[in-house]
Amino acid sequence: MGCMFSLPQDRVAAAERAVTMQETSFIQKMKKTTRNVIVFYGSQTGTAEEFANRLVKDAQCYGIKGMAADPEEYDMSELPRLREIDSSLAVFCMATYGEGEPTDNAQDFYDWMQMTDDSLEGVHFAVFGLGNKTYDHYNAMGTYTDKRLAELGATRIFDLGLGDDDGNLEEDFVSWKEQFWPAVCEFLGVQATQEECSVRQFELVVHSDVNMDEVYSGELGRLLSFQDQKPPFDAKNPFLAPVVINRKLNKGGSRHLMHLELDISGSNIRYDAGDHVAVYPMNDVSLVNRLGERLGVDLDTVITLKNLDEEANKKHPFPCPTTYRTALTHYLDITNPLHTNVLFDLSQYASDPEEKEILRKMACSSSEGKALYHSWVVESERNILAVLEDLPSLHPPIDHLCELLPRLQARYYSIASSAKVHPSSIHICVVVLEYTTKTGRVFKGVATNWLKDKVVTDSSSRPSVPMYVRKSQFRLPFRASTPVIMIGPGTGIAPFMGFIQERAWQKEQGKETGEAMLYFGCRHRNEDFIYQEELEEFEKAGVLTQLHVAFSRDQEHKVYVQHLLKQSKDHLWKLIHSSNAHIYVCGDARNMARDVHAAFHEIAEEVGGLTHTQAVDYFQQLMTKGRYSQDVWS
Repeated sequence: MGCMFSLPQDRVAAAERAVTMQETSFIQKMKKTTRNVIVFYGSQTGTAEEFANRLVKDAQCYGIKGMAADPEEYDMSELPRLREIDSSLAVFCMATYGEGEPTDNAQDFYDWMQMTDDSLEGVHFAVFGLGNKTYDHYNAMGTYTDKRLAELGATRIFDLGLGDDDGNLEEDFVSWKEQFWPAVCEFLGVQATQEECSVRQFELVVHSDVNMDEVYSGELGRLLSFQDQKPPFDAKNPFLAPVVINRKLNKGGSRHLMHLELDISGSNIRYDAGDHVAVYPMNDVSLVNRLGERLGVDLDTVITLKNLDEEANKKHPFPCPTTYRTALTHYLDITNPLHTNVLFDLSQYASDPEEKEILRKMACSSSEGKALYHSWVVESERNILAVLEDLPSLHPPIDHLCELLPRLQARYYSIASSAKVHPSSIHICVVVLEYTTKTGRVFKGVATNWLKDKVVTDSSSRPSVPMYVRKSQFRLPFRASTPVIMIGPGTGIAPFMGFIQERAWQKEQGKETGEAMLYFGCRHRNEDFIYQEELEEFEKAGVLTQLHVAFSRDQEHKVYVQHLLKQSKDHLWKLIHSSNAHIYVCGDARNMARDVHAAFHEIAEEVGGLTHTQAVDYFQQLMTKGRYSQDVWS
């Protein structure tokens, strides 16, 4: 996963030495540190990792010694040896990525589960899955892990938990672990009368005399990696790509849609049309300053947060030493609503009894507490600054706050270009997120507003974006002559700009290209018909054989892409059923992707004469064969 490149032999050898030097045996580590519970996480955006760390922290409150573990860092074929440790338990917090795929860090573990026939008899486990019901393969990884471990002979000590990010993932997790811990205590023979406790995992070290060249200023891995860039570039070593173009796409309306081009010259980064670019954003400087003012601290203090558990793999919650300013700007998520565990740990710092009670109530699992949390935090979208502003007696130490807040995550965007045409640049198409919350505060999307501000003034001082490429399964057919049907309203058009560019290139190379139909949707022809000129040129050149655009608000009744599909039903069915056409859908998972799916079912029933059940099975088979691909988000 990530970027495609060839490594010099000396770097290959160095990488291999690094792997062998690292402790890859979790069994040896558990024995050495007398731990009997290990919590593995398959995490793409950091939430599963956060849940795993919370379970380990909970365990401490019961007097149980546990450790969180990244399966990518350990030899997972050792799992059968867990039985060597008395009263041992393996817990798995497994997120599902994309279309039912494992996260990058769980890929090798998933492959091992599929291939192994090792017996797991005597191994005890529990699984919590993180998914999203708007996707077709809801919680595929959690479900598969739970099923496969049991098939291999392991004993499930508690039921599979399934969290839905389209609903309330936090509430699902809290409800699951409320029942999970009594089952664990029964299994381990531990008293299940846990008092709610707040445990610090890191201690603060303040540096008064330090060389600033030894202080992290936003780097994710190697110190000074942004000043001295060295390939290969990946999630832990992003490339600083200069922004060469940043232009507004829409002609009118209240929204801001933009097209950015990132220069990847000299990076050795390779990409294909359909891949994703990950960018690491920065938080809004004004938000960071307001946090510093509210907490009454010098944000430029140089600090290290050091793990109290000397044997832990994770020595710091983020790169250290660094300043509070850098941590709040580059490393910590300060804009999303707070999770319940954070509210509980903060409650001890509220001097007003009523405010303390509000925080504690929202952190408990009672129906009243859940309702309060849902209305006051989730629906009102209160982030850390909003909570501090609305609870004036709350004065947490900033170091504890930095320990509690989750990490700021990379944002993924579908690449809107083809490397065949643009080998030295990556294009992205983004809509800026900004709206007013129920409390009257203006919420600004972290990454989109940060990208909007990457204004290109002249070639001598271009702004840059830390980025890397994540490979995708969203691919044009191998044969250029295979017909393609592309459905992508709004910024969902992004990967199709790459596909169409590639088809134009294939045509220029003298290859026979198949039909290419694009179904695009926007609000108004004169406002947000993005890439209009380019698309009409592609249609004129015969690269796009049919361009269908749904202008949802240009008439009294709403018209969407699924309605236009039904208007072309006879031709679409012929392409799908007789000409081996590939279907691609990109955009909103919650409504659009489902409605498009339903439209195809109706076409199969009306034109193909299939029953509803047969139509559902027909398109399910197309998905299995890789002929119906989705790149969707919610």
